[in-house]
Amino acid sequence: MVGYLISLGIFTATFALFSLGLNLHWGYTGLINFGHVGFLAIGSYTTILLGIAGVPMFFAVLAGVVLAMGLGFLMGMATLRLREDYLAIVTIGMAEIVRLIALNEDWLTRGGRGVYGFPLPLAQFNPNIPTKLGMIALFWAVVAGAGWQWWQWLQRQYGRSHPRWLLPSYATLLIAGSLSLWATLLPLSLGGGIAILPLVLTLVTLGGAIALLSNYCPPERRAVFPIALNTLAAALVGLVVKALTLGLWEFSYRAGLLWLLVLVLALVVWQLERWIHSPWGRVLKAIREDEEVAKALGKNVFAYKMQSLLLGGAIAAVAGSFYAWQLTFINPDGFVSLITFQAWTIVVLGGAGNNMGPLLGAALFWAYTALTRFIPLDGGRLEALRMMLIGLVLILLMMWRPQGILGKKEELSLGR
Repeated sequence: MVGYLISLGIFTATFALFSLGLNLHWGYTGLINFGHVGFLAIGSYTTILLGIAGVPMFFAVLAGVVLAMGLGFLMGMATLRLREDYLAIVTIGMAEIVRLIALNEDWLTRGGRGVYGFPLPLAQFNPNIPTKLGMIALFWAVVAGAGWQWWQWLQRQYGRSHPRWLLPSYATLLIAGSLSLWATLLPLSLGGGIAILPLVLTLVTLGGAIALLSNYCPPERRAVFPIALNTLAAALVGLVVKALTLGLWEFSYRAGLLWLLVLVLALVVWQLERWIHSPWGRVLKAIREDEEVAKALGKNVFAYKMQSLLLGGAIAAVAGSFYAWQLTFINPDGFVSLITFQAWTIVVLGGAGNNMGPLLGAALFWAYTALTRFIPLDGGRLEALRMMLIGLVLILLMMWRPQGILGKKEELSLGR
């Protein structure tokens, strides 16, 4: 059970990272990109092929980032001076070109047979007890920092005061968070899975988290924060946090990979928040709203669009490295257009135009995926049902809240 939750956490964090790049393109700059998976593919293939050739992993990932930015540069030079719909068409074509190159160039990518047996990060790492405790402490420091950033974001979004009746919720979150680290290490297990006490603490923490979120939700918006969705996302995050803590203590390759991925995701979100709230980010928003106004103010709109395209592609390339390391085998079938539309689903669901939306959207999307796997249908029919259900959810969301759960309607750029 712990191993499954860790794998689920890796996919959630990987797609959150992948979707942050798309959110930078569309949510902040208004660029409609339907070929985002091309950046993911370049990052994956470059990292593992250079890794097989003996290149250190850091430089292999960096090379993937550079090549993905090169692809973004070619796309931008061809389309950014044209209308938005041309960009959407070209991005689909570029992503398909990348996939077909991977399929047909056997000498480089092994074609449809795929690539496997490549070096994996932390695969040979065997930490001692002090190192494990240090890794766990760093992970919980990141979790605490993420919680604080979420708190600050809620204050900026809603500016709500803190009524006294919420003090028990604050205490619940603080006590549960403090005890969970130690409780996870107890030798109390349920079928070799998650420790009983951390599971109870997770459920208790959910109550406080939902109460806090409800406090920051104005009365006219509370209908769009259904408790079921918040519980689903918070339960996934809470259980993965407990599972990773236990996984780091017993240490496995995937636990180490998720630990590394959480650090990278936290760093990317932190930097994006800094850049978006800088003058550079405000220019991107101005371009999204009306690029003619930005031009009239003397801004080089083409250059800013190119920067957004390159940076979003670089983030997706980093996500591609973790995507390959998690699967331990990749072939061209892993980079079909469906992956891009999963990222669009995540961004639309969570809310575009802010960096918290893709994080929530990824948690909800993979919680939904994890729950629907228990439906007693064979593979083909189950996938069809999943597509139907997520399509229905998106239709309803577009009707009632087109800006997504955490988005703002005035920042919705699609259809302008």
